Amino acid sequence: MTFKQLNLIEPILKAVDREGYEVPSPIQKEAIPLLLAGRDLLGCAQTGTGKTAAFAIPILQTLYKQRINNQQKRKLQALILTPTRELAIQIHQSFQAYGRYTGLKTAVVFGGVSQIPQVNSLRAGIDILVATPGRLNDLIGQNLCDLSNITMFVLDEADRMLDMGFIHDVKKVIDKLPERRQNLLFSATMPKEVATLASSFLNNPVTVEVTPAYSTVDVIEQFVYFVDKINKIPLLIELLKDKTIVSALIFSRTKHGADRIRRALNKEEITADAIHSNKSQTARQSALLAFKEGRVRALVATDIAARGIDIEQLSHVINYDLPNEPETYIHRIGRTGRAGFSGIAISFCALEEKPYLKDIQKLIKKEITAVLNHPYPMRIFEPVEPIAPVRTENTSIKQTPKKPNSYNWYNRRKKK
Repeated sequence: MTFKQLNLIEPILKAVDREGYEVPSPIQKEAIPLLLAGRDLLGCAQTGTGKTAAFAIPILQTLYKQRINNQQKRKLQALILTPTRELAIQIHQSFQAYGRYTGLKTAVVFGGVSQIPQVNSLRAGIDILVATPGRLNDLIGQNLCDLSNITMFVLDEADRMLDMGFIHDVKKVIDKLPERRQNLLFSATMPKEVATLASSFLNNPVTVEVTPAYSTVDVIEQFVYFVDKINKIPLLIELLKDKTIVSALIFSRTKHGADRIRRALNKEEITADAIHSNKSQTARQSALLAFKEGRVRALVATDIAARGIDIEQLSHVINYDLPNEPETYIHRIGRTGRAGFSGIAISFCALEEKPYLKDIQKLIKKEITAVLNHPYPMRIFEPVEPIAPVRTENTSIKQTPKKPNSYNWYNRRKKK
């Protein structure tokens, strides 16, 4: 099947062709006809399966036809709610690309930057808004964003939205929407909490599931290196000496850890940058652009900052720290193996991370291949118990005397 067989209008077919798309992905093939027919949809699709186009294309076509038929004044009719700034920017860019010949206007709002340019875009008149929950609720509270004309609503990355604690913000937005509208919910995984949320606002939805829940993309090769925590950076440097690792997205559990890894790589003349929530939005976008353009070979990121990174030919994902939630592993490695390209996911596993690895393998129902022949093999296989002091009849343990507390005012005066 081609995009022409999906009954798309000429302006969108022209844009899709310009993007180099020829054959729709499975979720696009299933979702687009249903959405064009006006159905509510519950989509379970892993990252990298083309789900953004699966909802962006039918939204653009529906609004374009309405605008041509009614010639009405431009008003906000479609809202896409997404958890992070990076993902919001990516979706906005996709709408601009697919809708470049439709005349429809799209804007994006997110926190961490001045709201003035975003408010100016809203006042100028738009058809489609991509937003993060926090900033959108701020603008609604200031009466700067009107959702009363929304006819199409998309909740994207619903599982991550709940993981990040945005459930109350999401519900506040939904309460502001008109009752009659088309609803879409997309999620990479489908835990009970997401299913409950979906049932609260989807109306007789069609379920589209293009991959089994909690499976990993088949084209991604997965490897694990057992290594002591102290040797993780030396091992990472050793691996990155291999020039076949063209680009590597490296996941750190903490912001401090991400900066430390970046400094260690730069010291070895491996071009690297880091993105996390302490970085300004400008700095994060600059680092991401440098990574996409190949000026930076390694990008070190925390999970929240990395959400929304979309690089078609990312060769490697490296889990410097294994996540303590197995679902997060799926999100991470899904950054590679996109758009039909192959990818490699490498994980470092220290002693204390072995339970995380066990949970991940249980979830994906697959044993990750262990690389045993590497320069820094694990040497500590069991937790080291502290050595208890030995007491005898003739010896005693010397205690380091504690420093006396400062005298209070009364004692100081009495001493004088």
